[in-house]
Amino acid sequence: MSPRPRAESAIRELVRILRVFRPWLREQRRRIGTTTLAMFGGVVFSLLEPWPLKLVLDLVVPTTRPVPRTVPDWIAGIEISTLLPLLAAATVLLSALVASCEYLAKVGFARIGNDVLRGVRDHLFLHVQRLSMSFHVQARAGDLVTRATRDVSLVRDVMSTALLPLCANVLVLAGMLAVMAWLQWQLTLIALATLPLFLWTTASLGGRIHRAAKQQRKREGAMASTATESIAAIKVVQALSLEEAFADGFASRNAASQKEDQKAARLSANLGRNIDVLLAVATALVLWQGARFVLDARMSAGDLVVFLTYLRRSFRPAKDFAKYTGRIAKAIAAGERVAALLERAPDVRDLPDACPAPPFRGEVAFESVTFGYGDGRDVLREIDLHVEAGSLVAVVGPSGIGKSTLASLLLRFWDPLRGVVSIDGIDLRRCTLRSLRRQISVVLQETVLFAGSIRENLAHGIADATDERIEAAARLARCHEFIAAMPDGYDTVVGERGSTLSHGQRQRLAIARAAMRDTPLLVLDEPTSGLDEATRQDVVGALLTLAAGRTTFLVTHELDLTDHADLVVCIDGGRIVESGPPAQLLQARGVYARLRGSGAPREVRDALSS
Repeated sequence: MSPRPRAESAIRELVRILRVFRPWLREQRRRIGTTTLAMFGGVVFSLLEPWPLKLVLDLVVPTTRPVPRTVPDWIAGIEISTLLPLLAAATVLLSALVASCEYLAKVGFARIGNDVLRGVRDHLFLHVQRLSMSFHVQARAGDLVTRATRDVSLVRDVMSTALLPLCANVLVLAGMLAVMAWLQWQLTLIALATLPLFLWTTASLGGRIHRAAKQQRKREGAMASTATESIAAIKVVQALSLEEAFADGFASRNAASQKEDQKAARLSANLGRNIDVLLAVATALVLWQGARFVLDARMSAGDLVVFLTYLRRSFRPAKDFAKYTGRIAKAIAAGERVAALLERAPDVRDLPDACPAPPFRGEVAFESVTFGYGDGRDVLREIDLHVEAGSLVAVVGPSGIGKSTLASLLLRFWDPLRGVVSIDGIDLRRCTLRSLRRQISVVLQETVLFAGSIRENLAHGIADATDERIEAAARLARCHEFIAAMPDGYDTVVGERGSTLSHGQRQRLAIARAAMRDTPLLVLDEPTSGLDEATRQDVVGALLTLAAGRTTFLVTHELDLTDHADLVVCIDGGRIVESGPPAQLLQARGVYARLRGSGAPREVRDALSS
């Protein structure tokens, strides 16, 4: 790829990133305006900095040479005894003004960067949590965390420390080139003779640096994912002695990331070296021809000094680009990853005309529902099911045939490909997701508790969670006794994901959390799996108490739990093969009766397929 397409590609990516960040940048427009004004002030004063020295060389040092055309008459008319201290004071004043403007610009842009970072990061975190399950089942948690933390921070840091100073230097460059052309246009053309080579070198090496940085960001995301996966499953890793295997995988990704980083650093150093050489060539040519112009009285010595000063400063943006190009490339790559995530729209989202759901009674209907995960295979086919409000529905069948998917459609984790899922006659797609899910509680096989106290876990998302209500929910879930026996009671801090508690304790806390929500609908997905008999009886008793009066979907392999159901639904091959009250199905001696006769969850698949 030639340098021009690479440059155009980089510009497109920058425009894309700025477009994504625009809402938060717009909020800072007043601060951006004042900070940009300070930056322009620094540019103007930087242009004036070398002029006191020029005036000393043109007016103070010589005594007989005519006044150059570039010196105003009102300055030339000042006595040398007065002019010299004024020029000395002007040197200090201009330097102080440049430093002050740069300070204000740097602090201003740092504050802008921090505020934009906070807004982008908060929105990104919320956006990721709202993305559909179709995204999360494929995404890697470590990579998402890297995008929300390190990538956003890298964009902010480089904006404040590299990109904005480069913009200021580009303005300085434009001003200096204009003054240089006014001082001596022929020397300006000589100085610009190296420009094509400079642009080619910058574009060529800059593109390679960007590609290396982009690869490094991807490898760092993969490295973070490996670390997150192994730490999250540390019990399994240690039980299967997989420590070295995960460490090797992490080490290989770490080595690949460092290799790309070193490649980018080497290319940046090479770019800086090339620019230094080009600057030296341009300076030599200007010095050689400029000295001849001074000797021929075509320009003054002060003009030549100003010209050389501008020339060296005009290459500062290029040198800064070489210095920061690796970081800028990383920031662009990081910004691309953040922008790609923010541009990802949820597959399941509120329709434009969606309204908050009214309080549900709990009458559920699946009408000709067909669903698949996009791999060409339908998991559910033509599901027709009607559930009266307040009923307990047990969904049984072999693993992997869509039992949990049926419950997920009720929560709108996915939308059906065809057909309608409704509650109280309302198509769920007509309701906002938030209002729908606030009326459905869930107890899963693998209960997730958050790092914090038991009280905080039970009260998550409940605005009016009083101590009395929390204790009442814990008593309903039969967990008040073991909570009270803990050293700090309800203020006991549980480990991440509830790792300091037993499986049975976590399940009962999940039931208490569902009781706190007090919703008309309840989804129980294998809630008693893996429990010992004594704990299982406690959990079953708590679940039945919680389910009383609520429309409850119980997904289970443990068929004795179906004795408590009002309706049993047997699913196989993506279809409902049998449904009805448990006693009626036993009398029918069909699939359900054979399942109850087999008595072992492992035989469910064989029993249904026989």
